[in-house]
Amino acid sequence: MQRRSVIAAATALPFSAPGLVSAQGFTPQNPECIAPAAPGGGFDITCRLTTRVLQETGISPVPIRTQNMPGGIGAVAINNINAQRRSDPNVIVAFSTGSWLNMAQGRFGRFGENDVRWIGAIGADYGVICVKRDSPFNNLQDLMNGFRQNVAGIPVGSSGAVGSQDWTKVALVARAAGQDPRRMRYVPFEGGGAAMAALLGGHIQVFPGDASEIRGQYEAREIKILAVLSPNRLPGVLADVPTAKEQGVNIEWPIVRGFYGPPQMPDAAYTWWVDAIRRLQAHPNWAEQRNAQGLFEFNMVGEEFSAFAKARTAEYRQLARDVGIVPAQ
Repeated sequence: MQRRSVIAAATALPFSAPGLVSAQGFTPQNPECIAPAAPGGGFDITCRLTTRVLQETGISPVPIRTQNMPGGIGAVAINNINAQRRSDPNVIVAFSTGSWLNMAQGRFGRFGENDVRWIGAIGADYGVICVKRDSPFNNLQDLMNGFRQNVAGIPVGSSGAVGSQDWTKVALVARAAGQDPRRMRYVPFEGGGAAMAALLGGHIQVFPGDASEIRGQYEAREIKILAVLSPNRLPGVLADVPTAKEQGVNIEWPIVRGFYGPPQMPDAAYTWWVDAIRRLQAHPNWAEQRNAQGLFEFNMVGEEFSAFAKARTAEYRQLARDVGIVPAQ
Protein backbone atom coordinates (compact mmCIF):
# COMPACT_ATOMS: atom_id res chain seq x y z
CA MET A 1 0.00 0.00 0.00
CA GLN A 2 1.29 3.43 -0.90
CA ARG A 3 1.61 5.49 2.25
CA ARG A 4 0.89 9.22 2.23
CA SER A 5 2.91 11.78 4.14
CA VAL A 6 3.04 15.28 5.61
CA ILE A 7 -0.42 16.56 4.78
CA ALA A 8 -2.11 13.18 4.70
CA ALA A 9 -1.09 10.28 6.89
CA ALA A 10 -2.39 6.96 5.70
CA THR A 11 -5.59 5.70 7.22
CA ALA A 12 -7.58 2.52 6.88
CA LEU A 13 -10.86 3.16 5.13
CA PRO A 14 -13.81 1.02 6.22
CA PHE A 15 -16.20 -0.61 3.79
CA SER A 16 -19.54 1.16 4.13
CA ALA A 17 -22.82 -0.61 4.56
CA PRO A 18 -25.23 -0.64 1.58
CA GLY A 19 -28.02 0.89 3.69
CA LEU A 20 -26.24 4.24 3.84
CA VAL A 21 -27.82 5.39 0.57
CA SER A 22 -31.28 5.67 2.06
CA ALA A 23 -30.01 6.62 5.51
CA GLN A 24 -28.38 9.71 4.08
CA GLY A 25 -31.62 10.77 2.45
CA PHE A 26 -30.06 11.09 -1.00
CA THR A 27 -30.18 8.90 -4.08
CA PRO A 28 -28.64 10.24 -7.30
CA GLN A 29 -30.98 11.08 -10.15
CA ASN A 30 -29.50 10.95 -13.67
CA PRO A 31 -25.98 11.50 -12.28
CA GLU A 32 -23.24 12.78 -14.50
CA CYS A 33 -19.45 12.83 -14.49
CA ILE A 34 -17.87 15.70 -16.43
CA ALA A 35 -14.55 14.90 -18.11
CA PRO A 36 -12.94 18.29 -18.87
CA ALA A 37 -11.28 17.08 -22.08
CA ALA A 38 -11.97 15.19 -25.28
CA PRO A 39 -12.61 11.42 -25.19
CA GLY A 40 -9.62 9.19 -24.63
CA GLY A 41 -7.52 11.30 -22.27
CA GLY A 42 -6.84 11.02 -18.57
CA PHE A 43 -9.95 12.92 -17.46
CA ASP A 44 -12.13 10.77 -19.71
CA ILE A 45 -10.60 7.57 -18.33
CA THR A 46 -11.04 8.83 -14.76
CA CYS A 47 -14.77 9.31 -15.34
CA ARG A 48 -15.47 6.20 -17.39
CA LEU A 49 -13.43 3.79 -15.28
CA THR A 50 -14.86 5.03 -11.99
CA THR A 51 -18.48 5.23 -13.08
CA ARG A 52 -18.34 1.78 -14.69
CA VAL A 53 -16.96 0.13 -11.57
CA LEU A 54 -19.37 2.03 -9.31
CA GLN A 55 -22.22 0.56 -11.30
CA GLU A 56 -20.76 -2.94 -11.70
CA THR A 57 -20.19 -3.24 -7.95
CA GLY A 58 -23.65 -1.92 -7.09
CA ILE A 59 -22.22 1.02 -5.16
CA SER A 60 -24.23 3.31 -7.42
CA PRO A 61 -27.87 2.24 -7.81
CA VAL A 62 -28.09 3.98 -11.19
CA PRO A 63 -25.78 4.43 -14.21
CA ILE A 64 -23.57 7.54 -14.21
CA ARG A 65 -23.07 9.01 -17.65
CA THR A 66 -19.88 10.74 -18.78
CA GLN A 67 -20.03 14.13 -20.48
CA ASN A 68 -16.92 15.43 -22.18
CA MET A 69 -16.42 19.17 -21.75
CA PRO A 70 -13.04 20.13 -23.25
CA GLY A 71 -11.57 23.60 -23.00
CA GLY A 72 -8.72 25.20 -21.10
CA ILE A 73 -7.65 21.89 -19.51
CA GLY A 74 -10.55 22.19 -17.07
CA ALA A 75 -11.29 25.92 -17.22
CA VAL A 76 -14.52 25.48 -19.18
CA ALA A 77 -15.77 22.81 -16.78
CA ILE A 78 -15.14 24.75 -13.56
CA ASN A 79 -16.70 27.87 -15.07
CA ASN A 80 -19.75 25.85 -16.15
CA ILE A 81 -20.16 24.35 -12.69
CA ASN A 82 -19.91 27.70 -10.95
CA ALA A 83 -22.08 29.62 -13.42
CA GLN A 84 -24.89 27.12 -14.00
CA ARG A 85 -24.77 24.21 -11.54
CA ARG A 86 -23.52 25.58 -8.24
CA SER A 87 -25.86 23.42 -6.13
CA ASP A 88 -26.40 20.45 -8.45
CA PRO A 89 -26.25 17.25 -6.33
CA ASN A 90 -25.96 14.95 -9.34
CA VAL A 91 -22.75 16.11 -11.02
CA ILE A 92 -19.07 15.49 -10.31
CA VAL A 93 -16.03 16.68 -12.28
CA ALA A 94 -12.79 14.80 -12.91
CA PHE A 95 -9.55 16.57 -12.04
CA SER A 96 -5.83 15.86 -11.76
CA THR A 97 -2.83 17.49 -10.12
CA GLY A 98 -2.62 19.63 -13.25
CA SER A 99 -5.94 21.19 -12.25
CA TRP A 100 -4.39 22.37 -8.97
CA LEU A 101 -1.45 23.79 -10.90
CA ASN A 102 -3.78 25.65 -13.27
CA MET A 103 -5.75 27.05 -10.33
CA ALA A 104 -2.53 28.18 -8.69
CA GLN A 105 -1.40 29.94 -11.85
CA GLY A 106 -4.75 31.68 -12.44
CA ARG A 107 -5.56 29.73 -15.59
CA PHE A 108 -9.11 29.02 -14.43
CA GLY A 109 -9.97 32.70 -14.28
CA ARG A 110 -11.41 33.81 -10.97
CA PHE A 111 -12.16 30.27 -9.79
CA GLY A 112 -9.82 28.42 -7.48
CA GLU A 113 -9.57 25.66 -4.93
CA ASN A 114 -12.25 27.18 -2.67
CA ASP A 115 -14.86 27.27 -5.45
CA VAL A 116 -15.58 23.53 -5.49
CA ARG A 117 -16.22 20.71 -3.00
CA TRP A 118 -13.38 18.21 -3.12
CA ILE A 119 -14.78 14.67 -3.05
CA GLY A 120 -11.82 12.31 -3.25
CA ALA A 121 -9.06 10.62 -5.19
CA ILE A 122 -9.19 7.30 -7.05
CA GLY A 123 -5.44 6.84 -7.50
CA ALA A 124 -2.19 8.50 -8.44
CA ASP A 125 0.80 8.24 -10.69
CA TYR A 126 4.11 9.70 -9.52
CA GLY A 127 6.75 11.90 -11.06
CA VAL A 128 10.20 10.58 -11.94
CA ILE A 129 13.49 12.19 -12.94
CA CYS A 130 15.15 10.23 -15.76
CA VAL A 131 18.43 10.35 -17.67
CA LYS A 132 19.92 8.26 -20.46
CA ARG A 133 21.62 5.04 -19.44
CA ASP A 134 25.13 6.39 -20.11
CA SER A 135 24.52 9.70 -18.32
CA PRO A 136 27.18 10.84 -15.84
CA PHE A 137 24.35 11.49 -13.38
CA ASN A 138 23.78 8.41 -11.22
CA ASN A 139 21.57 9.84 -8.50
CA LEU A 140 19.64 12.97 -7.66
CA GLN A 141 22.55 14.57 -5.81
CA ASP A 142 24.68 14.24 -8.95
CA LEU A 143 22.08 16.17 -10.92
CA MET A 144 21.79 18.81 -8.23
CA ASN A 145 25.56 19.26 -8.23
CA GLY A 146 25.38 19.66 -12.00
CA PHE A 147 22.72 22.34 -11.59
CA ARG A 148 24.91 24.13 -9.04
CA GLN A 149 27.81 24.19 -11.47
CA ASN A 150 25.77 25.37 -14.46
CA VAL A 151 21.98 25.21 -14.29
CA ALA A 152 21.67 26.52 -17.85
CA GLY A 153 24.11 23.98 -19.22
CA ILE A 154 21.97 20.88 -18.70
CA PRO A 155 19.19 20.62 -21.30
CA VAL A 156 15.94 19.39 -19.78
CA GLY A 157 12.88 18.46 -21.81
CA SER A 158 9.39 17.09 -21.42
CA SER A 159 5.79 17.69 -22.43
CA GLY A 160 4.30 21.08 -21.69
CA ALA A 161 5.67 24.58 -21.46
CA VAL A 162 7.30 26.44 -18.59
CA GLY A 163 4.93 26.18 -15.63
CA SER A 164 3.56 22.77 -16.64
CA GLN A 165 3.58 19.72 -14.38
CA ASP A 166 6.71 18.22 -15.93
CA TRP A 167 8.58 21.52 -15.83
CA THR A 168 7.60 21.97 -12.19
CA LYS A 169 9.01 18.57 -11.21
CA VAL A 170 12.51 19.46 -12.32
CA ALA A 171 12.11 23.09 -11.25
CA LEU A 172 11.70 21.82 -7.69
CA VAL A 173 14.99 19.92 -8.04
CA ALA A 174 16.76 23.02 -9.35
CA ARG A 175 15.35 25.10 -6.53
CA ALA A 176 16.45 22.49 -3.97
CA ALA A 177 19.94 22.89 -5.43
CA GLY A 178 19.75 26.60 -4.70
CA GLN A 179 19.27 27.61 -8.33
CA ASP A 180 16.68 29.80 -10.07
CA PRO A 181 14.47 27.45 -12.14
CA ARG A 182 13.94 30.22 -14.67
CA ARG A 183 17.57 29.81 -15.72
CA MET A 184 17.11 26.14 -16.68
CA ARG A 185 17.53 25.24 -20.33
CA TYR A 186 14.09 23.73 -20.81
CA VAL A 187 12.86 22.31 -24.14
CA PRO A 188 9.08 21.74 -24.43
CA PHE A 189 7.76 18.84 -26.49
CA GLU A 190 4.28 17.94 -27.73
CA GLY A 191 4.19 14.86 -25.54
CA GLY A 192 6.15 12.51 -23.35
CA GLY A 193 6.96 10.19 -26.25
CA ALA A 194 8.72 12.95 -28.19
CA ALA A 195 10.63 14.00 -25.08
CA MET A 196 11.76 10.42 -24.40
CA ALA A 197 12.96 10.11 -28.01
CA ALA A 198 14.96 13.31 -27.53
CA LEU A 199 16.50 11.90 -24.34
CA LEU A 200 17.50 8.64 -26.00
CA GLY A 201 18.82 10.57 -28.99
CA GLY A 202 21.05 12.72 -26.80
CA HIS A 203 19.26 15.99 -27.55
CA ILE A 204 18.34 16.54 -23.90
CA GLN A 205 20.00 15.21 -20.75
CA VAL A 206 17.12 15.09 -18.27
CA PHE A 207 13.51 13.98 -18.70
CA PRO A 208 11.00 14.65 -15.88
CA GLY A 209 8.12 12.28 -16.57
CA ASP A 210 5.60 9.96 -14.93
CA ALA A 211 6.28 6.50 -13.53
CA SER A 212 3.62 4.86 -15.69
CA GLU A 213 5.07 6.16 -18.97
CA ILE A 214 8.74 5.20 -18.56
CA ARG A 215 8.50 1.55 -17.45
CA GLY A 216 9.25 0.15 -20.90
CA GLN A 217 12.47 2.12 -21.34
CA TYR A 218 13.52 1.36 -17.78
CA GLU A 219 12.96 -2.38 -18.17
CA ALA A 220 14.87 -2.25 -21.49
CA ARG A 221 17.75 -0.56 -19.61
CA GLU A 222 17.67 2.44 -21.92
CA ILE A 223 17.36 4.93 -19.07
CA LYS A 224 18.26 5.45 -15.45
CA ILE A 225 15.72 6.82 -13.01
CA LEU A 226 17.48 9.13 -10.57
CA ALA A 227 14.47 9.37 -8.25
CA VAL A 228 10.78 8.72 -7.92
CA LEU A 229 8.87 11.65 -6.44
CA SER A 230 6.72 9.54 -4.13
CA PRO A 231 6.58 9.29 -0.33
CA ASN A 232 7.76 5.66 -0.45
CA ARG A 233 9.28 3.39 -3.05
CA LEU A 234 6.85 2.22 -5.70
CA PRO A 235 5.89 -1.45 -6.08
CA GLY A 236 6.75 -3.65 -9.01
CA VAL A 237 9.50 -2.99 -11.55
CA LEU A 238 10.45 0.36 -9.96
CA ALA A 239 10.89 -1.04 -6.47
CA ASP A 240 14.68 -0.58 -6.61
CA VAL A 241 14.48 3.13 -7.50
CA PRO A 242 15.03 5.39 -4.49
CA THR A 243 12.72 8.27 -3.66
CA ALA A 244 13.95 11.85 -3.63
CA LYS A 245 13.41 11.90 0.11
CA GLU A 246 15.72 8.91 0.57
CA GLN A 247 18.38 11.02 -1.11
CA GLY A 248 17.86 13.99 1.19
CA VAL A 249 15.64 16.02 -1.14
CA ASN A 250 12.17 16.76 0.22
CA ILE A 251 10.21 16.62 -3.03
CA GLU A 252 7.06 14.69 -3.85
CA TRP A 253 4.97 14.91 -7.00
CA PRO A 254 1.85 12.74 -7.00
CA ILE A 255 -0.25 13.01 -10.14
CA VAL A 256 -3.54 12.59 -8.33
CA ARG A 257 -6.77 11.76 -10.15
CA GLY A 258 -10.17 12.20 -8.59
CA PHE A 259 -13.31 14.32 -8.42
CA TYR A 260 -14.83 17.52 -7.15
CA GLY A 261 -18.43 18.68 -6.91
CA PRO A 262 -20.14 22.05 -7.22
CA PRO A 263 -19.40 24.62 -4.49
CA GLN A 264 -22.91 24.45 -3.04
CA MET A 265 -23.52 20.73 -3.45
CA PRO A 266 -25.92 19.76 -0.61
CA ASP A 267 -24.31 17.99 2.31
CA ALA A 268 -26.38 14.83 1.83
CA ALA A 269 -25.23 14.53 -1.78
CA TYR A 270 -21.62 15.32 -0.87
CA THR A 271 -21.69 12.61 1.79
CA TRP A 272 -23.11 10.10 -0.70
CA TRP A 273 -20.40 10.80 -3.30
CA VAL A 274 -17.63 10.71 -0.70
CA ASP A 275 -18.90 7.39 0.63
CA ALA A 276 -19.22 6.00 -2.89
CA ILE A 277 -15.53 6.71 -3.58
CA ARG A 278 -14.55 5.32 -0.17
CA ARG A 279 -16.47 2.11 -0.87
CA LEU A 280 -14.92 1.91 -4.33
CA GLN A 281 -11.43 2.12 -2.85
CA ALA A 282 -12.24 -0.69 -0.42
CA HIS A 283 -13.84 -3.01 -2.98
CA PRO A 284 -11.75 -6.11 -3.81
CA ASN A 285 -12.28 -5.63 -7.56
CA TRP A 286 -11.00 -2.06 -7.64
CA ALA A 287 -7.23 -2.53 -7.32
CA GLU A 288 -6.92 -4.58 -10.51
CA GLN A 289 -9.01 -2.08 -12.48
CA ARG A 290 -6.99 0.87 -11.13
CA ASN A 291 -3.63 -0.79 -11.71
CA ALA A 292 -4.55 -1.56 -15.32
CA GLN A 293 -4.70 2.19 -15.92
CA GLY A 294 -1.22 2.77 -14.50
CA LEU A 295 -2.48 4.22 -11.23
CA PHE A 296 -1.07 3.47 -7.81
CA GLU A 297 -3.11 3.39 -4.63
CA PHE A 298 -3.97 6.82 -3.23
CA ASN A 299 -6.92 6.60 -0.86
CA MET A 300 -8.17 9.91 0.43
CA VAL A 301 -11.70 11.35 0.52
CA GLY A 302 -13.90 13.98 2.12
CA GLU A 303 -12.59 16.65 4.45
CA GLU A 304 -9.13 15.10 4.66
CA PHE A 305 -8.86 15.24 0.89
CA SER A 306 -10.27 18.76 0.76
CA ALA A 307 -7.55 19.96 3.12
CA PHE A 308 -4.92 18.17 1.03
CA ALA A 309 -6.18 19.70 -2.24
CA LYS A 310 -6.23 23.22 -0.83
CA ALA A 311 -2.80 22.87 0.75
CA ARG A 312 -1.24 21.53 -2.44
CA THR A 313 -2.77 24.30 -4.53
CA ALA A 314 -1.42 26.90 -2.10
CA GLU A 315 2.05 25.33 -2.35
CA TYR A 316 1.94 25.45 -6.16
CA ARG A 317 0.76 29.07 -6.06
CA GLN A 318 3.70 30.03 -3.87
CA LEU A 319 6.09 28.23 -6.19
CA ALA A 320 4.59 30.05 -9.18
CA ARG A 321 5.22 33.33 -7.39
CA ASP A 322 8.73 32.35 -6.40
CA VAL A 323 9.73 31.65 -9.99
CA GLY A 324 7.81 34.57 -11.50
CA ILE A 325 5.04 32.68 -13.30
CA VAL A 326 2.43 34.73 -11.43
CA PRO A 327 2.98 38.16 -9.84
CA ALA A 328 4.12 38.22 -6.23
CA GLN A 329 1.66 39.73 -3.76
